[in-house]
Order: sequence, then structure tokens, then C-alpha cells
Amino acid sequence: LHDGRIRILTLPMLKSRTFLSLRGMSRLDPGSVSLREGALARGGAAALQGRSFTTGKDADANSWMDEILEQNKKWANNRRVKHPEFFKNLATSQKPDVLWIGCSDARVPANTIMGKESGTVFVQRNIANQVLAIDTNVQSVIQFAVEFLEVPHIVVCGHYDCGGVRAALRNMNHGAPLENWLRNIRDVHRTHREEISLIPEGEARVRRLVELNVLEQCLNVYKTEAVQKRRWATKNETGHAVPHIHGVVYDVANGELKKLEVNLKQEVVNLQECYNLYDFNKKDEEDAFK
Repeated sequence: LHDGRIRILTLPMLKSRTFLSLRGMSRLDPGSVSLREGALARGGAAALQGRSFTTGKDADANSWMDEILEQNKKWANNRRVKHPEFFKNLATSQKPDVLWIGCSDARVPANTIMGKESGTVFVQRNIANQVLAIDTNVQSVIQFAVEFLEVPHIVVCGHYDCGGVRAALRNMNHGAPLENWLRNIRDVHRTHREEISLIPEGEARVRRLVELNVLEQCLNVYKTEAVQKRRWATKNETGHAVPHIHGVVYDVANGELKKLEVNLKQEVVNLQECYNLYDFNKKDEEDAFK
């Protein structure tokens, strides 16, 4: 953060020309290691004993990483020329005003499509922007964002042409653990099955499930203990409950975000009997979604 440069960390265990396999029975040369197809699947460490392995394209990998480092240097130098205090400020703290929960898709970079600088967006990304109660990753991110960073806004962003949503509409096994993850999107499909079934199979059905998935994940954000606790605390301290939750969809075909056209305020009011952890009134709940 002090200078914006990426540095390569050398793993001590790889400095030696040899290292022991999992069972300590065969010595492998780390400069020439590649796993033969199916070796691990057919028997783990036992399948590796007595075999020799070669990497193949180490030079290409090093060249790729060298290019990344060179591009990083150019970027860091350009930032210092345009904003001399940029990295100095970043090195001391971050003060984001939004938690972004988005998809891992490479076409949906949070800061870029919002036009925001480094240090202003706290980001959580996973396949199809899921907010699951049993996912300690996303739950920890939400807790840190609202309790310690005190972000006033949480954005849940889906995107059209989402591979995860598209896969969840297919009746096929994608293999664990991916299929276990997609099952949660299938649950969204089940919840809104009546509406989805009225849409002809094709892109329109995928797009609508993308939107409905964002709706459900926004509600899942509201259900969390961390968000409700923070909203209750800020309501009592200032009379104004935050964070606010925003559902948006990104269109990869034109680069634009659009607000979710669903009445989230009414949805959360309908859920209060089941999920409210504090004695919020109707106006407080409606104000959660913007």
C-alpha cells in the first residue's frame, strides 16, 4: 500500500531442490513437477510414489508474472505522478462508504463500474452473489463492514449473462462443491417458480432469475444479525437507521447498472414476524431498502 507495488513472496520449502511427498517415501524435484492426469484421483499420495513428473511451461508462467509486475509498476508510477499522496493516504487507513456483494465474474469489477477509487469500496464476491447464512466468509465480511468500518450502504449486484444462474436453470449435475452452491440458486427458482414458469425458456428466463436472485440476497442481507444490530444501534443513537441495502443488476452488454424494480420495502415488512431480531417499526423496515 505504501507504493502500490506487487512483490513476489518466496516459499522457503521450495528453495531446496528436493522435497518429500505426502508420505515422505519419494523425493520429487520441484523444478520438474507436474501431476499426470488422474494420478491424485486414482489414489492420492500412493499413486505418486515412484513416479517422476515434469512441469512443462514454467518459463511461460514466469513470463506471465513478469508482465503482471511490469504493468503494476506502470500503474503505481502513474498514480504517484497524478496523485502524489495517493498511496500515503491508502497506507494509513480505509474508509469505504459501501459494501459491495457481487459475482466473481471477471466482467464485473466493483470499483471500475461504480467509478470509485481504491479504498472506497469494501468488496465480497462469489459465484452468483450469494448471501448464505452458513457461509462464514460472507457473514464475516458483512459483520466487519457494518460493525468496524460502519459502512452506510450495502449493494447487492447481480449481472445479466450470469453463468451461475444459467447453470442453476439446467437439470444437470455440475459436481460438488459447485453443485451444492448452485442449489441455493435453485431454491430461489423454487421460491419464484410460478413466475419463472410463465417466461419462455431462453435468455428472458435467465435474466429474470438474475433479478429475483438479487432480491432474495438483499433480503438475506437484511436478515443477518450484524445488519439488524447495526441498524438498531444507529436508530437509537441518531434516529436514523443504517446501513441501507440496494439491489442492482449490471448489464455486461452496455456497462450500465440499474436498480432492481421490486418493492423490497414491502417484502421485508412481510418477513418481520419471522426474522426481526429487534423491535423495529414499519417505517424503519421500509427505510432499509433504497
